[in-house]
Amino acid sequence: MTIIPSGAFDPSKTAGLFKLVFPSVMLPMFMAVSDSTMVASALPAMAASLGDVERVSWVVVAYLVAATIAAPVYGYLGDVFGRRRLMFFALALFMGASVLCALAPSVLWLAAARVLQGFGGGGLMSLSQALIGEVVPPRQRGHYQSYLATVATVSAVFGPVAGGLLTEHLGWKSIFLINLPLGLLAYGLMFRIPHRAGVRHEAWSFDGQGLFWFVSFIAPILIAMEQLRHFDPSTAPLVAALLALAGLSLFLLLRRERVAPAPLLPIALLSQPVIWRANGMAACHGATLTALVAFLPIYLRVTHGLSASQMGLLLTPISISIGIGSIITGRLVTRTGRTMVFPAWGLIGATLCLLAFALFGAAMTLAQVMTLLTAACFFLGTVMAVVQVTVQSAAGRKALGTAAGSVQFSRTVGAALGTALLGSILFATLAFIDPDAPAMFGKLVDMGAAGMAALSPARQSVMSDLIAFAFRLAFLILPLFTALGVILAWTNPSRRI
Repeated sequence: MTIIPSGAFDPSKTAGLFKLVFPSVMLPMFMAVSDSTMVASALPAMAASLGDVERVSWVVVAYLVAATIAAPVYGYLGDVFGRRRLMFFALALFMGASVLCALAPSVLWLAAARVLQGFGGGGLMSLSQALIGEVVPPRQRGHYQSYLATVATVSAVFGPVAGGLLTEHLGWKSIFLINLPLGLLAYGLMFRIPHRAGVRHEAWSFDGQGLFWFVSFIAPILIAMEQLRHFDPSTAPLVAALLALAGLSLFLLLRRERVAPAPLLPIALLSQPVIWRANGMAACHGATLTALVAFLPIYLRVTHGLSASQMGLLLTPISISIGIGSIITGRLVTRTGRTMVFPAWGLIGATLCLLAFALFGAAMTLAQVMTLLTAACFFLGTVMAVVQVTVQSAAGRKALGTAAGSVQFSRTVGAALGTALLGSILFATLAFIDPDAPAMFGKLVDMGAAGMAALSPARQSVMSDLIAFAFRLAFLILPLFTALGVILAWTNPSRRI
């Protein structure tokens, strides 16, 4: 098996390069991303089986936080020790943690196991991106990154649907046990990629202090958003204290990373305008897509009474449109060498579609809503391939893993905070207007149309208007994310590769 030198691209070898690289990195990426969203559909079943419903949301948050922490660590270690070797370790950790998740007797056990699984999943995501950059020449990376971005975004949409179906027919433990045969297959495929030694040879030391301050920054924010969901004025001092702790931790984190010999966050790399703006776009993309995917099934369930299988059919065109947008963008990048122009215009289209959905979705038919969201996701497909190509090209091969890890880090932070913020707005609005509404909302999620039909006609009217208003406010955060992405794309100084 041959590796094409970065300066001597031969178009006749692209098919062989695709067969060598893409299947090997596609499956680990698919496992990591789909698992992060698949669990959301199984949360009600987990709560019913394990109890402790108040803490069950930590099953999702624990994975996202751990994956966020792991991404830059794996990126740096891949540069030092070689990326294929680290991929084998991440797969083993992910599979072992999946077994622990399936054996969990309590929510706290499950959350702890999800932390371990997130440490493996973060490596699968960042190393998959870096392996593409290691093997494929810069000009052709857009083509391959578009396929990988398609896998990531399709997996994010596929996860909740698959999780619902697996939970309904095989139980919630099956969403973790399915990772074992998939992981073994991924192991076999990884042997097809030739081993490459690390390109950094300086002594490595883990940035434990940076990790501590990062956790001290991200965890209080997520806890504060969880508190805001209940809209209880008595918790205001606690929320203020948590946000103050997060602000102090961020200051100390940035100060530490500027002097750390092996920083958790590559401050020197992120200080480049090309890279921090591209990473900002990744954060906005993660916040938009993950929050939409996490709450769209709930929206469809409550407002239209759809079942898991019906939601799966409706989410299919969204999944396909993201893939089409990613593939088209990747081919255009490879053919023209242009980069930021595609997400710059694509995010404008996504912003307009999401704004129309937030403002007028309650008055639209189901077909109109799905058409609008399919168009929005097509435009979102223009982002991630360009972000990866831009960051990897600016970083160079020596920092390729660190660069890929920084993108995954940014996207996961955006996904965690965006999803938490949308949920906080939704449930805080319900609780502020009607203290009984969140409990009724939970019943509607569980029972669908039957839950609404059980209410009196007057109560049905009130609840329908309240839910529509709460979702309108919550979904308005999505076009704000994409609008910020537009600004970052238009101001990014990198226009070509």
